[in-house]
Amino acid sequence: MPAVEAPVAARPKIRIDGVSKSYDGKLALSRVDLQLMESSFTCLLGPSGCGKSTLLNMIAGFVPPTAGRVLVDDDAVVEAGADRGVVFQEYALFPWRTALANVEFGPLMRRKAAEERRTIARHYLELVGLQAHEDKYPSELSGGMKQRVAIARALANGPSVLLMDEPFGALDAQTREVLQEELLRIWQHERKTVVFVTHSISEAIFLADRIVVMATQPGSIKELIDVRLAHPRDRSEPEFVALERHIKQLVREEVQKLGVM
Repeated sequence: MPAVEAPVAARPKIRIDGVSKSYDGKLALSRVDLQLMESSFTCLLGPSGCGKSTLLNMIAGFVPPTAGRVLVDDDAVVEAGADRGVVFQEYALFPWRTALANVEFGPLMRRKAAEERRTIARHYLELVGLQAHEDKYPSELSGGMKQRVAIARALANGPSVLLMDEPFGALDAQTREVLQEELLRIWQHERKTVVFVTHSISEAIFLADRIVVMATQPGSIKELIDVRLAHPRDRSEPEFVALERHIKQLVREEVQKLGVM
């Protein structure tokens, strides 16, 4: 009888090992340990000042940890890299470039030939539903359309990790919900590993398969929550509402610690 090989254990895509961060002697993050699996969608959630964006920026390679280390694919993160695409709340588009030219920028920097980078850019503009607007400049686009271009531009670099820092925070409620649905569709199509910072409990539950609720003073992990609701998620269903209530209480405890209630 032939030997049966043992299954290979899945490795985390991102590993955060004992990470701390201090600014001017003040501890912003304290000994964060976290593992994020390939193709997972994780939301970092908590009140202002809990270190959500700091943690995201360390994964991006923009900010070095004071202690501990961040690894992507078992390689220590020491600087920004094309394997990690970043989308910010501010659209950060080049106003002098069309939507197509903005999305082409990454492939251009990677010295892709003109025809290839145009093909890549058009593919991702189509993915975000903006193929009919490729010749428009940012000033001609709505806020939601600008953010779609920003997402397409991040994806055009071919990253395996997509880091998103409150990307829908500046949008009106209706546009925000539409883009949440669009982001889920894109994630299910592309299967990137997504780390998404938000203040919105409803947004986190709607999007993520895992929510990291952050504590404050200093920033740390208060609770890890696996969201087992099937997509698409109905915000009015009892399980969604119950989870929202639970997380709201966790966040309220941290806000009270800050003395703002």
